[in-house]
Amino acid sequence: MARDYYGILGVERGADASEIKRAYRKLARELHPDVNPDPGAQERFREVSAAYEVLTDPEKRRVVDLGGDPLDARGGGGGGGDPFAGFGGFSDIMDAFFGGTAAGGRGRGPRSRVQPGADALIRMELTLEECAAGVQRDLAVDTAVLCTRCQGSGCAEGTHPTACDTCGGSGEIQSVQRSFLGQVVTARPCPTCRGFGEVIPDPCRQCAGDGRVRSRRTVSVKIPAGVAEGMRVRLSGQGEVGSGGGPAGDLYVEVEEAPHELFTRDGADLHCTLPLPMTAAALGTTLPLPLLDGTIAEIDVEPGTQHGTVRTLRGKGMPRLRSTGRIDGHGDLLVHVEVVVPTRLDKEQTDLLRKLAELRGEAQPDLIGGSRNGHGLFSKLRDSWTGR
Repeated sequence: MARDYYGILGVERGADASEIKRAYRKLARELHPDVNPDPGAQERFREVSAAYEVLTDPEKRRVVDLGGDPLDARGGGGGGGDPFAGFGGFSDIMDAFFGGTAAGGRGRGPRSRVQPGADALIRMELTLEECAAGVQRDLAVDTAVLCTRCQGSGCAEGTHPTACDTCGGSGEIQSVQRSFLGQVVTARPCPTCRGFGEVIPDPCRQCAGDGRVRSRRTVSVKIPAGVAEGMRVRLSGQGEVGSGGGPAGDLYVEVEEAPHELFTRDGADLHCTLPLPMTAAALGTTLPLPLLDGTIAEIDVEPGTQHGTVRTLRGKGMPRLRSTGRIDGHGDLLVHVEVVVPTRLDKEQTDLLRKLAELRGEAQPDLIGGSRNGHGLFSKLRDSWTGR
């Protein structure tokens, strides 16, 4: 009966090469005889090694997928013999234990001197009027820019980088160590060239070989209508230039919304408080209210308006800015009425209010009311408790 090589490694039949290799590395670290003294570990390790050999060979894996066993012809391979056969030396084993390079292996090579630049962030304070209407401004930005003298190469005029003598241009220094599995070659970035594989013998005097310098420049930014506190506007390619003249990152302009003396904001809606004398609340009036766009809204106060009344002006709030950058209508303006009671009255005003109170039968307010008409405040509370 054909062995289940997928099951031995614990992978699905559709597993790709990277999944198979990860599974093998994990099991090899657990089962290798030099690590695991369990008597059954060596036999299990041979099975895992054989399964890895089969599933990493396209022809042998095809036989497995057709229901056969490619190791049958070897007299039950996988149960004996060299468990490392077919693995190209110790490279896969070394990867399993150290994630490094076996003897004779190759490193990653030099890294590029040209690196992408970082993003930059600046903050811009806007008034509520500017957030509502949008604004375009010129900003002073201090970032790294391309060196105009060497154009990003980092070399003085007429010179060029040369191969590093320490690493021979590979960008790496290798060292050999012995382990229970043989020689292990490890690599680290060359300290002379910092992994670039080349050095600049005559650096540019302006940028000291970095290929970029810091400079203050002016950038124009357009803030759309409807922005709010914390929103960011992205300017592509206006951030920091990378080392070696690499491509610039992006510049983000973050909005800071200044407090407004009249309005407070809740998303696209605006709120304001309208102080109203008690006489105006009783008699009714019309009050002008300046809006963000410079126009005047007439607020009609009906006679008998109570404290806490809210008047809603539809569509008089902030623009609704969508993620696409389009405006989808406007929010509302909610006017909260605050009835103001006078705290200082002269004699004439006091006499008039007392006369009004007598005319309305309010000179002595009936809070209890139960003894006469049952309509006082405490009568209502009593009714609510008794369920009347």
